[in-house]
Amino acid sequence: MIEPIVQFGTSRFLLAHADLFVSDALQGCAGAHSAIGGITVVQTTDNPASSARVAALAAGSGYPVVIRGIGAGRQVDERVQCTAVRQALRTHDPAHWQALRAGVASPAVRVILSNTADRGYALRDEDGPAALAADAPAPASFPAKLLVLLHGRWTSSPDAPLTLLPCELIERNGQVLHELVCTLAARWRLDEAFIAWLGTRCVWANSLVDRIVSEAIEPVGAVAEPYALWAIEAQDGLQLPCEHPAITLTDNLEQFEQLKLFLLNAAHTFLAERWLQGQADGSRPADEIVRQAMCDAALRAELEALWAEEILPVFGASGSAGHAVALAYVGSVRERFENPFLHHRLADIAQNHAQKKQRRLAPIIARAEALGLQLPQPRLRAALATCSGRESAQATPSRISVS
Repeated sequence: MIEPIVQFGTSRFLLAHADLFVSDALQGCAGAHSAIGGITVVQTTDNPASSARVAALAAGSGYPVVIRGIGAGRQVDERVQCTAVRQALRTHDPAHWQALRAGVASPAVRVILSNTADRGYALRDEDGPAALAADAPAPASFPAKLLVLLHGRWTSSPDAPLTLLPCELIERNGQVLHELVCTLAARWRLDEAFIAWLGTRCVWANSLVDRIVSEAIEPVGAVAEPYALWAIEAQDGLQLPCEHPAITLTDNLEQFEQLKLFLLNAAHTFLAERWLQGQADGSRPADEIVRQAMCDAALRAELEALWAEEILPVFGASGSAGHAVALAYVGSVRERFENPFLHHRLADIAQNHAQKKQRRLAPIIARAEALGLQLPQPRLRAALATCSGRESAQATPSRISVS
């Protein structure tokens, strides 16, 4: 029996984020309630680590999540048992794929979650309409798998409500996934009534997830920080998997995207910029982590000045309420960066550094200019000035990346 929540992806992030929220609600933890049911986890690749997690999840005994860090000004170190995942399937197993097709076709499935990593939305040339045949194996790409499942739902239970909640770190991820599935349906020359149904009866939610899940516990489980956010854009017909203090319904998802991008991601990239400079002159250790950087008085002062002088005024331009929200968020970021249990290496943050500077720093300057603010923003501009070629410091990106 397929559970009411179907989840594509076995990442430790989802195990310690959405899955843990549902578990809290099922167990009646403080502030969490109204879970619509358990979770069927679906493995979509042959990745060995994912296969090991699926095998452990299939045992049905749950898994541990260790929450360590600083939350609300106090140190947290606790272990909880997540019991929301009640079934684990593999799409490359023909029997499992047929069970999944039958399950999603029924009204019993109400929510579909996904977190399919960086290339999860990539299409595959070998996928085609033959995948819709009753005995066909699962197609290769996640969008094609989803298309086959939704076509079965349209055929069998077209009036049953269904919400899709992608958790990939892509701006307006629900909209992007919807457009991708519709494009694929048109390419396969499927019925126009079905393509229309995808937009009228399925709810494609845009959402933003935010939690650092730093380690895996073998064979299944995770270590996570206390901070957790799942901001979901409100819309008619939306079904949530549960109610939880970490889940926020909002009419202004862009605000949450900007908070994360401008105040957390930009701060990470600023620290990585200073670390790279220190590598060039030998002034910073090769294995430096974020917490150590926060303990460096001079670097900490520069980071605080970056927040106060170059970024927070952008939020203040929208009024005192926006500034207060941003100040509170900076407070949570400080706690996260000072987490004594988290070994977040600046060398890891510095990967793809030039691209990250364009995604994370340039939009802050662009936003300040759009608001007519006369901000020098010397630290941001200096970091962008070290980009080369077409990645120069032109603050003109048209879309916000939330990664």
